[in-house]
Amino acid sequence: MTMETTEFLVPGPAVALARLLDLPAGDIEPGWPLPPLWHWLYFLERPAQSDLGPEGHDRHGIPRPPRDGLRRMYAGGRTTSHRPLLLGEEAESRIDVVQEREREGRSGRMTVVTTRRTVRQRGEVAVTDEVDIIYRVATRLATTADVTEAPATPVTGTRVEVDEAYLFRFSALTYNSHRIHYDVDYCRDQEDYPGLVVHGPLQALLMSREALRRAGDPIGTHFAYRLVAPLILGQGLVVDAAEQDGVTTARVRDRHGRTTASSRLTCLDAG
Repeated sequence: MTMETTEFLVPGPAVALARLLDLPAGDIEPGWPLPPLWHWLYFLERPAQSDLGPEGHDRHGIPRPPRDGLRRMYAGGRTTSHRPLLLGEEAESRIDVVQEREREGRSGRMTVVTTRRTVRQRGEVAVTDEVDIIYRVATRLATTADVTEAPATPVTGTRVEVDEAYLFRFSALTYNSHRIHYDVDYCRDQEDYPGLVVHGPLQALLMSREALRRAGDPIGTHFAYRLVAPLILGQGLVVDAAEQDGVTTARVRDRHGRTTASSRLTCLDAG
């Protein structure tokens, strides 16, 4: 299964994300280089409403669910940024399903589907982006700590104040209609989450930003990340990064110190 798209990269989505992240947006105009992972705002699938499944995802998109009745989870991925994508120019995206495998997890049997997106601009590959999606049977998850529980120990790092409006704006920017990010009744009644779920891609973006800043904003990078536990709205979100021997690691923790996402950033010229 393959999908190819050509899009003129307008500044608007990048300006919107910068404002969501409370970053300066005045210089975001044609010619501005997109930071790593910001291509997630472009080449979006916009399915018809009638094509959405009960959880809000496209039943016919890439990847397609391997069968009906499964729950979808964003597991992680690997993004290689060869060179920045420039706003104000066309870029071409090709997305392929490159692997599908069965695994046994804590919640039972699951199917892991990996897609690979290749983005070209000016005839050269700018981004190679692999994403792992888990499809699992509808069994109860042993998920998270009580969202009302007081912090056990201080957690150091950059605190990001996430609320319902923050999740809504990020969903809108990425055209993500999964109900776990906006329908709290669905979360509790259908997927056994105690509250709204903070997006996996949002956590990846925040880790990437922190890691790049710690690494000195290199140009060519490889960024690998994993979502290791659900992060529920109200549990807090703290990002920190550390650099050692040319590798910058970053993680997202909740206010209790529980890690929900982890990542590893390397520079291409460092191997």
